[in-house]
Amino acid sequence: MKKIGIITVVLTLVLATSCNKVRRSPGRAYMPDMAYSRAYETYASTEALKNGGVNYNAMPVAGTIARGDMTWQYPYKNDSVGYASSKNVTNPLPALDEKQRTEAARLYLVNCGICHGEKLDGNGPLYKNGDGPFPAKPAALVGDPKYTAMTEGTMFHSITYGFNTMGSYASQLSTEQRWMVIHYIKEKQAATATPAAAVTAPAATDTTATKIK
Repeated sequence: MKKIGIITVVLTLVLATSCNKVRRSPGRAYMPDMAYSRAYETYASTEALKNGGVNYNAMPVAGTIARGDMTWQYPYKNDSVGYASSKNVTNPLPALDEKQRTEAARLYLVNCGICHGEKLDGNGPLYKNGDGPFPAKPAALVGDPKYTAMTEGTMFHSITYGFNTMGSYASQLSTEQRWMVIHYIKEKQAATATPAAAVTAPAATDTTATKIK
């Protein structure tokens, strides 16, 4: 009983000492790199990250294929030659069925709609008719001949590697998902295209000779 009393007194003193002031030290982390991971700003320049010692380029490891993704491999590199050659690439996926179209629309809204807009008119939440944080209007994927004429392969190249201020989406969308989104965009472009004006054929001329009465 005497030992129990001594232990109780000691524990009471330790607890009282531990709680007698505000603790300012955060203590030690066993693996600080995991506990306090280095943050980076979304869409930030990868060059700034590189200068800060962070090895991140938004691209998957070369030669790897995500589990369940297409085995089809894009053949061109991220350079001027690859961009020019991309126009020769066609969409390897067949036309979307209703279920795939619904999923493609969802993927577009999640990844592309914030800039290019729900209606593909470039008026997404980041622009908001000039009231958003983006000073310049993003590309209008419908109604602009530059983008309606853009081939599927060039779209895939731009989504995979990024283009101008748009970053790469290779880490957000699988190969199959990128092609599905391109199918969706092309369908919307075709649906909103201005039909060519019907050409009215001139009235036929009666070449029958007038009979002399």
